Amino acid sequence: MMSLAARSGAFSPYMQATAFAVPGPLKSLIPGVVVKGETVLLDPKKQFLCRESLNGQSPKTGPAVTVSLNAGAGVRFAHTDVRIPDFSDYRRQDVQDPNKSSQESGDARKTFSYLVTGASTVMGVYAAKTVVTQFVSSMSASADVLAMSKIEIKLTDIPEGNNMTFKWRGKPLFVRHRTEKEIATEAAVNIAELRDPEHDKDRVKNPSWVIVLGVCTHLGCVPIANAGEFGGYYCPCHGSHYDASGRIRKGPAPLNLEVPYYEFPDENTVIVG
Repeated sequence: MMSLAARSGAFSPYMQATAFAVPGPLKSLIPGVVVKGETVLLDPKKQFLCRESLNGQSPKTGPAVTVSLNAGAGVRFAHTDVRIPDFSDYRRQDVQDPNKSSQESGDARKTFSYLVTGASTVMGVYAAKTVVTQFVSSMSASADVLAMSKIEIKLTDIPEGNNMTFKWRGKPLFVRHRTEKEIATEAAVNIAELRDPEHDKDRVKNPSWVIVLGVCTHLGCVPIANAGEFGGYYCPCHGSHYDASGRIRKGPAPLNLEVPYYEFPDENTVIVG
């Protein structure tokens, strides 16, 4: 006798299969649920979701014959009463008609995709630029550090022939107001006799003012102003003598005193840094 059978499983309450059971040579290991019936549940007027596979018609490929070791052989036709979810709300209006080719609306859909992609790219580039700018800005010097990078000195407070020491970037800064005699003496020095040859005019912007760092070039000691054999600076630690231009003249120091960057905004003011 031919009977209608449906396999039991997780989806069995929602699915009904139309099949004719054929007796097989082996005994079934798993009992099945047998439902008697004579008609095939098929509604040719029902609108199917996938037009490419069904297109509103019954199956054209014929029955499928299955044989297994743990169940009887069967001939299955089709599942026609499966409730297929409706995704119309998530599909574009141009591709919901199963009788209309999607290629006709391809250009419009591509334009929308290109627009979304372009807008996302612009936003991504702007966000990346903002992140990089903030990262680079975080490595810049803070306001207090920038404030310490420069020092403004009133030259009218330094008498002629005297030297005054200031603190600049954590280092001593020597500002010397030279006399006419000191200017003439330093300009007449033969640079060929110097350990670190450098003319006086190359070390000063105004002959009356010498601005150097008060750090000995030997081991970093602080020299004494208006001292030494040459009337400039003297480092008592190891006996380095500098002249009134800050040039090394005697002792173990290898180089002249460093000249920082400075400028004169007016005759009575100098800005170092």
